Amino acid sequence: MKPAVSTRASLLVPYYEHPSHRPAEWNALIAAAPLLYGVVLNPADGPGDAPDPAFIQVAGRLRTAGVRLLGYADTDYGRRPVTDVVRDLTRYRAWYGTDGTFLDQVASGPGEFDYYRRLAAAVWSAGHATLALNPGTPPHPAYARVADLIVTFEGSWETYRDEPFTPWPGGRGGLGVRACHLVHGAPPDADVAALARTRGASVHCAVPGVGDHPWGTLPHALEPTR
Repeated sequence: MKPAVSTRASLLVPYYEHPSHRPAEWNALIAAAPLLYGVVLNPADGPGDAPDPAFIQVAGRLRTAGVRLLGYADTDYGRRPVTDVVRDLTRYRAWYGTDGTFLDQVASGPGEFDYYRRLAAAVWSAGHATLALNPGTPPHPAYARVADLIVTFEGSWETYRDEPFTPWPGGRGGLGVRACHLVHGAPPDADVAALARTRGASVHCAVPGVGDHPWGTLPHALEPTR
């Protein structure tokens, strides 16, 4: 029996599989719409060079279901040109109707903050309502000033379960930013939602996948019955 999904913590699902290859899984995501903080779209390590009809269709279904859509873009820890990232975000909005942005490989130190401040300004001016940053570790508190959601942990279940937890200072002060924890290699009986809540993360995702491509799997409770 699959564990029940907790309704007290929302799910951010970065699902990096093509809809034509995994239609049942995408259908399961759409059916789980009320539980989702959002879904990260990533057709080709970014939006790709042209619109993908299968992603256009699934994005439309997710929007109809009321799901927030975040377009994935790699920032290479502040080394990728801002114009290249903004081009990706413009394509996502034009092709897939995204209403938010998920920036990956985000730096966490104060020296790179100005880069992300400029990106945030571009995101907002392009009409994207939600900005999620993924440094995968607690960043400098300044990052809370430019994001709606920050991934302060990304890693394995064993690390998440065992490592000492230190509250992130950026989550204080009423700035409205939410913390998110992304966990891979999670066993079916792991109550990651409960642990995330105790550690101050109101958004999470825990998947069974391991190795180089863990985000090609769904959380246990969302896996379709075959």
